Amino acid sequence: MTKSNRTSVETTFFKVGGMTCAACASRVERGLTKLKGVEKAAVNLATEKATVTYDPKQVGLSEIAQKIENLGYQVIKDRIDLKITGMTCAACSGRVERGLNKLPGVANAVVNLAVEKATIEYYPGVISINDIKAKIENLGYGVHDLTDTNEVDKEKKAREAEVSRQRFRLLLATIFSLPLLLAMAMHMLGVMGRATELLMNPYLQLVLATPVQFIAGWQFYRGAYLALRNGSANMDVLVALGTSAAYFYSIANVLRHAPDLYFETSAILITLIILGKLLEATAKGRTSEAIKALMGLQAKTARVFRGGQEIDIPVESVMVGDIVVVRPGEKIPVDGVIVEGTSTVDESMLTGESLPVDKKAGDQVVGATINKLGTFKFRATKVGKDTALAQIVRIVEEAQGSKAPIQRFADVVSGYFVPAVVGLSILTFAAWFFIFDPGNFSRALVNFTAVLVIACPCALGLATPTSIMVGTGKGAENGILIKGAEHLENAHRLTTIVLDKTGTITKGEPEVTDIVPLAGLAETEILPMAVSAEKNSEHPLAQAIVKYGQKQGIPIKDPDSFTAIPGHGVEVTIEGKRILVGTRKLMKENNIEFESFVPRIEALELQGKTVMLFALENKLSGLFAVADTVKENSAQAVDELQKMGIEVWMITGDNTRTAQAIAQTVGIDNVMAEVLPENKADKVAALKKEGKVVAMVGDGINDAPALATADVGFAIGTGTDVAIEAADITLMRGDLAGIVAAIRLSKATMRNIKQNLFWALVYNSLGIPVAAMGYLSPVLAGAAMAFSSVSVVTNALRLKRFNPYRD
Repeated sequence: MTKSNRTSVETTFFKVGGMTCAACASRVERGLTKLKGVEKAAVNLATEKATVTYDPKQVGLSEIAQKIENLGYQVIKDRIDLKITGMTCAACSGRVERGLNKLPGVANAVVNLAVEKATIEYYPGVISINDIKAKIENLGYGVHDLTDTNEVDKEKKAREAEVSRQRFRLLLATIFSLPLLLAMAMHMLGVMGRATELLMNPYLQLVLATPVQFIAGWQFYRGAYLALRNGSANMDVLVALGTSAAYFYSIANVLRHAPDLYFETSAILITLIILGKLLEATAKGRTSEAIKALMGLQAKTARVFRGGQEIDIPVESVMVGDIVVVRPGEKIPVDGVIVEGTSTVDESMLTGESLPVDKKAGDQVVGATINKLGTFKFRATKVGKDTALAQIVRIVEEAQGSKAPIQRFADVVSGYFVPAVVGLSILTFAAWFFIFDPGNFSRALVNFTAVLVIACPCALGLATPTSIMVGTGKGAENGILIKGAEHLENAHRLTTIVLDKTGTITKGEPEVTDIVPLAGLAETEILPMAVSAEKNSEHPLAQAIVKYGQKQGIPIKDPDSFTAIPGHGVEVTIEGKRILVGTRKLMKENNIEFESFVPRIEALELQGKTVMLFALENKLSGLFAVADTVKENSAQAVDELQKMGIEVWMITGDNTRTAQAIAQTVGIDNVMAEVLPENKADKVAALKKEGKVVAMVGDGINDAPALATADVGFAIGTGTDVAIEAADITLMRGDLAGIVAAIRLSKATMRNIKQNLFWALVYNSLGIPVAAMGYLSPVLAGAAMAFSSVSVVTNALRLKRFNPYRD
């Protein structure tokens, strides 16, 4: 951004997407100049750049961006994930988030305390990454770029270094605090003697407490200074205030030779809080194990054909089109299509499905899955960031960095908490010193310190993001990809689910279900002829007959002649015999009598099957019924959804008779039949208008509008052809059991979040009045505060044991 000569006017530029011609550029220019406060706008179509001169007192950058989008174009935003170090509580993450969102050029910033990560959308023409980093550092925190591989290593080292530092501080604080704790215990128990007198010596206590206060506890002073410098307060402020009050009051009494000393209070308090921070840092590392586990699945090398030779190369060097060889027991390095050989592949890492999948030439294979049996060759089709594994890791990372709506509650509370607590502690001090125990400075100080310490909102800030991290990671382990925390939260509120029929309830591939031989012939006589007749037809129904014949080991002959009659069937000649396979209309046009078999044909159609008629030498000789069969566990999944109290609908473009037959098979009473793909979204919208919270389940491509309209869109895939971008939640397993599992996972995660919020608030809600009434020592308050964070993270980690397919 540059400033013009007039200080009140600034010039900046936006990258604009979607412009196709000069008229578009002119339209954006005219639209922008009509905005109040915009003095000049120039749009360059070639560079897709809009340069805007504006008065920031009259119009904001967000308004300018919104205007461009209202005109029908996209303001191109960049996104970056930054690792932030040094945050200690929800107040810290809130301050960084507010600071970033105030930056001109930042469209949206979300800061996650649990993963110590900021996800920032910004306008690259307005602000640079360095400006964003500078702002974070100015707020008093460290920052690393997560898109830089070297920076990721630095971040890992930084985390390890932080744990080492906290461990050293804890050791130091423990060594110096133990004599103080021992002195306190002996004094309370009335054990007197030379050792007790030595430990109770005020100057020795001062010597012991000082390293704890200013070496081990220096981090709290630094954090408090940085927070106050930026006009806010965090847990460091509370800890520094509370321990300093006890420490300096004790020094004053040492100088005055007064009896009341609280060196042990400040020292033990700092020791306990450092212990809590160390345990918290260690436990937080475990919440992101799912991502680490996914990234660890990637093969390191690949065996490819280069220059006529088979060589091993790093997986990063594999290019699209390379022929890759995989032997039994090896990981498949990248995504591709088998060109030679057969095998069985364990895809459980991708789908959560424990049974291996048979693979043959033409089938797709996915990187990081494990070849179990045979050796095969495949052609690489996706490498690097385009592989399914890379996309899964990206989605899980984004979901873990996002913020669930329920987090807003914690953010609002923690934003007011620290200032309120400081005020409350001062009131507590005043009330004790002037009213309850007039003139007793020591007691007022102890209660003041206890209120400050028990009220730290660190657990509140961790309550939601830790559960979201573990929940989304658990989903990824089980083939449930959740694109954002809000979708995980919405799934537990669902009241209605709309299931697309084809490919969702059914397998999406027609199969032969009935063969009815006629005219005195046997099935073994008509099947070989029908298979050979349909050999050259590409129609799905014809291919169903061919596949059926192949499974039966039927030899297939080449027809002497072949004619496809679109919409009707085929006419072929095999060994001089004329064969017709197709519809009733085809038979009628060829004067072949079939009316006497109509009741039988209709009976099959009532079962949801499509019937093809087979005529040999101008005589109807057989019926072939083909149907898109229901997946094995569809009925069970529908039953479980209904037991959850969820209303289940089926939507399909099929005729009502076929739709009702399928719905009846799986136990669905609510059917929307003969719905065109473009009208599915309207049906979903109509259900939402009735006040229902609606999920749409489809294959992620044809149902995209309906998936987008629903409160939660589920894309159901088969691991390799999954449409990851098409829905809010993508199920890598190709069956409805994933829907049930996703809802269970959502419910379990939300239950876990509420437990965390409850316990985080209970510590504060019960502890503050108890401390204010003088019934809680600062040491116990410090222990409770430190372990509240640990308990919240530990409770979130319980989700790792949750099995969404069983519990």
